[in-house]
Amino acid sequence: MIETGIKSKVFGLEATGISNAVKVNWNLDPAELVEHTLLRGEGHLADSGGLCVHTGEFTGRSPKDKFAVLDDNTRDTVWWGDVNQPFSTENFDKLHQKVLAYLQGQTLYVRDVYAGADPEHRIAVRVVNQNPWQNLFVYNMFIRPTREEKEAFTPEWTILAAPGFFADKAIDGTRQHNFTIVNFTKKIILIGGSAYTGEIKKGIFTVMNYILPLKGVLSMHCSANIGKAGDTSIFFGLSGTGKTTLSADPERALIGDDEHGWSNNGVFNFEGGCYAKCIDLTQEKEPQIWNAIKSGTLIENTTFYPGTRTVNFEDESVTQNTRAAYPIFYIDGAVEPSVGGIPKNIFFLTADAFGVLPPVSRLTPGQAMYQFISGYTAKVAGTEAGVQEPNPVFSACFGAPFLPLHPTKYAEMLGSLMKKHQVNVWLINTGWTGGPYGVGKRMKLPFTRAMVTAALNGDLDDAKYSNDPIFGLAIPDAVPNVPSEVLVPRETWADKAAYDKKANELAGLFNKNFEKYSSIANEEILAAAPKVLAR
Repeated sequence: MIETGIKSKVFGLEATGISNAVKVNWNLDPAELVEHTLLRGEGHLADSGGLCVHTGEFTGRSPKDKFAVLDDNTRDTVWWGDVNQPFSTENFDKLHQKVLAYLQGQTLYVRDVYAGADPEHRIAVRVVNQNPWQNLFVYNMFIRPTREEKEAFTPEWTILAAPGFFADKAIDGTRQHNFTIVNFTKKIILIGGSAYTGEIKKGIFTVMNYILPLKGVLSMHCSANIGKAGDTSIFFGLSGTGKTTLSADPERALIGDDEHGWSNNGVFNFEGGCYAKCIDLTQEKEPQIWNAIKSGTLIENTTFYPGTRTVNFEDESVTQNTRAAYPIFYIDGAVEPSVGGIPKNIFFLTADAFGVLPPVSRLTPGQAMYQFISGYTAKVAGTEAGVQEPNPVFSACFGAPFLPLHPTKYAEMLGSLMKKHQVNVWLINTGWTGGPYGVGKRMKLPFTRAMVTAALNGDLDDAKYSNDPIFGLAIPDAVPNVPSEVLVPRETWADKAAYDKKANELAGLFNKNFEKYSSIANEEILAAAPKVLAR
């Protein structure tokens, strides 16, 4: 076995069960990984310096092919069902051996990284990749150990990412040839049949969502930043709602764009990089993300303008879920280490495809809990396999696909923290106005930024508010630098009767979705439910 790069002196690759790989590349620098990718014909350089690759069959996560191993440790702790599909220990062990056998004789890329910027709560992860560009993704997205830490690295978790290995569903117990399987007891994640890098990222997020709450630390699907006065803000929302865009604020320092923990010490990032959606990316709209796409950045599933090496960010012919992965220090002024204090403001982001929620509203504690458990948004096309257009969905805690525990566990922890620290909570609709998807238009980003800025600056603390009659949300009468006519959704619709019908329809969907939580929700939360009205 030929091995290159800095490897752990504590454990070699043999500890994973791989003993005769052709060559093992340990912790290569980004430039080396880019060079390997180009030499293998697996990518192309853009004129910005970024490395462009295609992830093949899968350009998004495949949640129906994600499983968790059911054993004595997880039987009574994991929230089993559509989100956490059980996988037997017997099938896991057999499939694990198949993946190991497949990786024998391969050229492999291994990276040792951490998840969790707070040393008290971080985990050590060893990732084994087939492709150098996938290993570049791991370098960009996770926390990079120092040279000394690499030499004494002891992995707690192992990820085996083998996109070239296809499962036999009739024998292996999977749904189809691709799979992501988390074994919380053996601390192994198996990924096969898919080269989409997001499966690696979200696999570890799932792990953190399991172990941290059991230690009293809230894990969150959110972005976070910090102001010049030291005030921390967090932004909840599913992919496509604006977490990355709104947290990448040139006036504030970025803590992280997607995954965080909230401990007694404050907020800390799980990651060491950003995984930004870049469909329709422009320098004018999102300068920080635009400037981060340079040498060392991995650009997924984009195309070039004909005859050039200039990325066409408007082209969705491969997928709408085009992505750029880059280390967090590519964002000017990003906080390192990626930690902040107790949040002062919390933003719930939703892309309302119905076009009926206000673009900004202030929530009571009861409403905040109700909206958090509901997790309403529109799933943007391309984020997941098989999704072709925005579709209204409810995702508990704005991240149900990644929650191994019951959503009420996270909701109760958030509610306790919000009340303890008297945090301001805002609902921001980055979705449609003037009509539903297909009729109305997406809320303009400069308006959304102005609303968030007004909340952060305290401009809305003493503003006058009017309550929406159906959703009960407090809507400010005025927001600096935002036209007042866009603040009240009903007034943006030409057909008011059509608005009333849509608003009642969405209210009914909220209520129906919440039925499964009503037995455990207190009166304060239940009182925050929208009311279907007859006009």
